[in-house]
Amino acid sequence: MPPQDAPEEGFTVRDRRGRGDEPEAARPLERAATILPEGAPASPRAAEAAPEADLAALFLLLANSALYHLGEGADAAGEAAPVDLAQAQFSIDLLRLLREKTEGHRSPDESRLLEGILYDREMRFVRAARSR
Repeated sequence: MPPQDAPEEGFTVRDRRGRGDEPEAARPLERAATILPEGAPASPRAAEAAPEADLAALFLLLANSALYHLGEGADAAGEAAPVDLAQAQFSIDLLRLLREKTEGHRSPDESRLLEGILYDREMRFVRAARSR
């Protein structure tokens, strides 16, 4: 044991956390947020590709997910999508849940779209399940 009045040997702890007084280059996220004006799309294609966020878009998103998992789509590499009946069923169940939870709050067009999607995806699911 070292004597009581001898300095301890060991290691030194230095706090390297930021204090807010770092130069501009040390804060890339803040700088990146100021490069684009507020509300500007990240790329020219983003403005074209972004559909309006509404109930019909949500229905179509889930419908396309079900279609993909039924093997009727292609992945990003252009290869046929693998059949995953459990995921397809999950997407269809979410559409049914939305039908139940949005009852009385949908426009007639949204209701027709949802009913048509549900009928089509359910029939495709039955065919896919029978063929397995």
